[in-house]
Amino acid sequence: MKSSILSIVFLKKVDFFDIINWVIIVDVKNIKGVGPKMALSLKKMNINTTDELIHYYPYRYNYYEIKNLSKDLEESSGCISVYKAKVLKDPVVNYIKKNFNRMSFLCESNNLVFKVYIFNRAFQKNNLKVGKEIFLIGKYNVDSNTFLASDIKFVIPDNFIEPVYHVKDKITNTILKKLMGEVDFKNIEGVIPNYLEEKYEFCSESAALKKIHFPHSLEDVKIARKRLVYEELFVFMFKILSFKVQNENASKIGKNINNEEIKKFIEKLPFKLTADQLKAIEDIINDMKSEKRMNRLVIGDVGSGKTIVAVIGILANYLAGYQSAFMAPTEVLALQHFSSIKKLLGNIMNIDILVGSMKKSEKENVIERLANGEIDLIIGTHALIEEKVKIKNLGLVITDEQHRFGVNQRKYLQEKGKSSDCLYLSATPIPRTLALTIYGDLDVSCIKEKPAGRKEIKTKVVPLKDLKEVLKKMYAELKNGHQVFVVSPLINNDDENDEIKSVYVLQDKLNIAFNGKYNISVLHGKLPSNEKQAIMNDFKNGVINILISTTVIEVGVDVENATMMVIFNAERFGLATIHQLRGRVGRNDLECSCYLICNSDILRLKVLEESNDGFYISEKDLEMRREGDFFGTRQSGVMTFKIANIYRDKKTLLYAKNDALDFISSNLYKKYQFYLDTKNNINIID
Repeated sequence: MKSSILSIVFLKKVDFFDIINWVIIVDVKNIKGVGPKMALSLKKMNINTTDELIHYYPYRYNYYEIKNLSKDLEESSGCISVYKAKVLKDPVVNYIKKNFNRMSFLCESNNLVFKVYIFNRAFQKNNLKVGKEIFLIGKYNVDSNTFLASDIKFVIPDNFIEPVYHVKDKITNTILKKLMGEVDFKNIEGVIPNYLEEKYEFCSESAALKKIHFPHSLEDVKIARKRLVYEELFVFMFKILSFKVQNENASKIGKNINNEEIKKFIEKLPFKLTADQLKAIEDIINDMKSEKRMNRLVIGDVGSGKTIVAVIGILANYLAGYQSAFMAPTEVLALQHFSSIKKLLGNIMNIDILVGSMKKSEKENVIERLANGEIDLIIGTHALIEEKVKIKNLGLVITDEQHRFGVNQRKYLQEKGKSSDCLYLSATPIPRTLALTIYGDLDVSCIKEKPAGRKEIKTKVVPLKDLKEVLKKMYAELKNGHQVFVVSPLINNDDENDEIKSVYVLQDKLNIAFNGKYNISVLHGKLPSNEKQAIMNDFKNGVINILISTTVIEVGVDVENATMMVIFNAERFGLATIHQLRGRVGRNDLECSCYLICNSDILRLKVLEESNDGFYISEKDLEMRREGDFFGTRQSGVMTFKIANIYRDKKTLLYAKNDALDFISSNLYKKYQFYLDTKNNINIID
């Protein structure tokens, strides 16, 4: 029996400002064939309900056109195609190593006899009986008269288009498609207002979902994407712009700020602020003085000096008689901010820290002093948003790496003050026009100019075969008393892919390469907080010579003596991520370098050799990684969407923004709400 999407119960009614955060209680366990183990595997993919299942979109499509192998062999040789064939001999399976096997057998297609090879398909052996007709997907080599198959199918229609999903654990594409087939797609309502559906001639929500998961043609996919992309972007812009409405209506008492004291502080700094930094500070102080609550985003490239801008904002807030809260995404970063900001402001105000790893008694002491107003600046992680944390006179909330926090998390901290100003920091540089759209609820300040004295980081793309040259460069830096960052995409080689070097594999290899002469440690997100902090302290203090890490060091970890960054399997990272990583060196006036070790994708990575401008690199990253068609790789971009891509779909994003703005301005949203009828079905008044 099919599990209907229409059998829905709401935990709460949804209001204007939360139109898509409704909770549907239709557990995937109710779908035929889903037991406890499968439900657990689906949970790892963030699929807990039927709604989450049908909105788990394919990331690409395989388009199969059945060809005739005996026709024009030269043309078909080396091309991935689908061929109908007949099995002539029983398959033979050879086990190359654990969890890796090769199966081979003879086939015939249109009087041409050839040998087929396929890897890790031993489980299909019993289905490949002599005389069985099958469909081979892969490449035929005319010189060796062999066929390297990527897949074998037993039923395939003409011009077959197959959705491909990101899967993990024991969930396969076949399982997902079977589960999708158990869902009733009829009468599923979308959230686009009717007049906009008519304006753009969208198909219905139920038709779009059916087409995206079970397309009969490329045209089906295009029609479905047209609606689903717009809907996702419309809802996103609706939420963003509705927050803007809230913020514009939120008044506060303008802060009385002593400009002379701010000026004196800036003049005493051991470095000169850039024009971009001074402009951002001016924006922040003007916002604080106004009777409108500040909601400002400061976007700055790595090493552009966003933190000192925030520090001056904290000082201005303190001089006006208020407390400040500074929230960072990780304990490592929070502790680093605590250390650096205390050096700048420790003689002026009381500064403390609140993080999850602290002892209960230490936490309680900090919470008590915060509530009493004894702490002027509190720096911390998510621990700051706990309900028991009360801040007596909160006037400024700063969120570092704001994209790593949910909207609600930021809102909880802001609401601890009656009229707190909010400042968001981001080291993810994106084009200003795009920033003004996707951060439509915020005022934006950009810091593009680097502080004086910073040298350009020399970057070089190096094929894995030339690794020895990089090891020589590493040895030279270590001999000169400098330190080295090494980055890997994996903690362990669980997938047994020998081409990908995990942090622990690299630790062993580098210990051998340098004869155990240097102290090499590993850092990754799964280590306990106290252990991570101890490792970072040892690296900062020069006890550790080489730190091998995952991208946990991408943001905010500063070690002035580190002069070299080596990134293994660089092809597995986006350009913007690599730019963030290499920004961990060059925090000094020394010559610094970054080496990108890769097996492929060299042309894309060459962009990082060309430029150190994060805004340029970010734009190139979005441009080069976008999906040119429906057969590309995993969708990517600066925001996480299920189907939309803000670069590829930027025209749709602008339409969605304008439509959402008009929709809110026309007061139509007052009628745009969900309600429950007697059958517990979704209905939209529109």
